[in-house]
Amino acid sequence: MTHQILTEIAASISELKANPMKVVASGDGMPIAVLNRNEPAFYCVPAQAYEALMELIDDAELLKLVKERTNEESVKVSLDDL
Repeated sequence: MTHQILTEIAASISELKANPMKVVASGDGMPIAVLNRNEPAFYCVPAQAYEALMELIDDAELLKLVKERTNEESVKVSLDDL
């Protein structure tokens, strides 16, 4: 059976147990798929990659908000009114 791996880097659980820091370092800051018997068991996401992913999620949420408000009626104001 085939499985989709959503990262460019994968490591086995045995490798992770033997040297966790080496496995994390091999990802160069990107998420790593940890495999159990050649099947994805979980993903290891270093802090720097987590922060980047959270920024992408925030950007996606902001884009959704902008699209929702695109057709709203605008209100003209002057700086003096503020």
